[in-house]
Amino acid sequence: MSTVAELDQALNQAILTGKALEAFEQYYAEDVVMQENSDEPRTGKDANRKAEVEFFSSLAEFHEGKLVSSAVNGHVTFGEWFMDVTFKNGFRLKLAQVAVRRWEDGKIVHERFYYHK
Repeated sequence: MSTVAELDQALNQAILTGKALEAFEQYYAEDVVMQENSDEPRTGKDANRKAEVEFFSSLAEFHEGKLVSSAVNGHVTFGEWFMDVTFKNGFRLKLAQVAVRRWEDGKIVHERFYYHK
């Protein structure tokens, strides 16, 4: 069995190589809870898969994405990300965010994103 650090590193690498949706299927629990800032959390893999597919389908161009820093504290991982994307509606977004993931039995059970809107 892989450590939480190894799992998080593999997930981050998949995201950076354009395989975020495949990684979602592999690394997220069926009852995962995901949350954007203080928005209402989304519960369950189906609801979160829908949100992920909608996000990636809305992109026209992915200019840059990088993991700036990361840390592991027990079963919690932290990643500081930078993203530069253009949506199909022409809006370009440069976003710095922190993702906090809680892992159980090799799967993410909770993920929350913190960023300035």
